[in-house]
Amino acid sequence: MKIDCPFCYNNIKERIVDELNSVVAIPDKYPVADGHLLIIPKRHIENYFSMNKTERKDTENLIIILKDGIVESDSSVTGFNIGTNIGKSAGQTVFHAHIHLIPRRDGDTLEPRGGVRGVIPGKMSY
Repeated sequence: MKIDCPFCYNNIKERIVDELNSVVAIPDKYPVADGHLLIIPKRHIENYFSMNKTERKDTENLIIILKDGIVESDSSVTGFNIGTNIGKSAGQTVFHAHIHLIPRRDGDTLEPRGGVRGVIPGKMSY
């Protein structure tokens, strides 16, 4: 654990909405959609590729649990984006592994085709 890391367990424990063994989920402080969550390993590690097999499996299972809960409680959700930024050049700003779970709704963007390809301007449509 790093005292100054905004995603280390002791710094987020009041914000936890769910957890599964080695990982927790918190609401994103700067959500791009209602219900935007972050899945974060309890252990301080830099990125997704630093996660061990248990942390990756717990992340996968918690994402499914969270998705099911979101869909059950919000009928306007019609899709999801799941993603992680790894490294400064990919947009990572907090160097503690975290995965975004972003609920999507029909009409929340003019043209959703291409989804995560939109991280590179002009590459979303193909």
